[in-house]
Amino acid sequence: MRFLHNEDLGKLLLRLCVGGLILLHGISKLMDPSSLNGIAQQLSAMGLPSFVAYGVLVGEIVAPLMAIVGWQARIGGLLMAVNMIVALVLVHTGQLWTLNGQGGWTLELQGMFLGGALAITFLGSGRMATKPD
Repeated sequence: MRFLHNEDLGKLLLRLCVGGLILLHGISKLMDPSSLNGIAQQLSAMGLPSFVAYGVLVGEIVAPLMAIVGWQARIGGLLMAVNMIVALVLVHTGQLWTLNGQGGWTLELQGMFLGGALAITFLGSGRMATKPD
């Protein structure tokens, strides 16, 4: 069962899954740019400049692509993690301590994205990457 001991393959799978799934959220925002207006309004309500809303494109397009191809994957992971923290604060604070209809955490998807992004940050890309770190 030595083939099960392949850290580089595990890191690749983590990068592809987390990066690919978060990238889909970013593509959705690119397809409907008006969705950024809601984010801009929430940021303005918190006293932040509305242009900061475009940072979501960094966290959901640029960072996932960095992780997927394995170029500066640790930085990409950190950017995705920051993006998820901002999303939790802006949109999901009221759901932090709630369960869904099946008994799971309401924010399990966001939690998994945050945890996966942090794992990429700490583990790096592995050898199966454009630029291993």
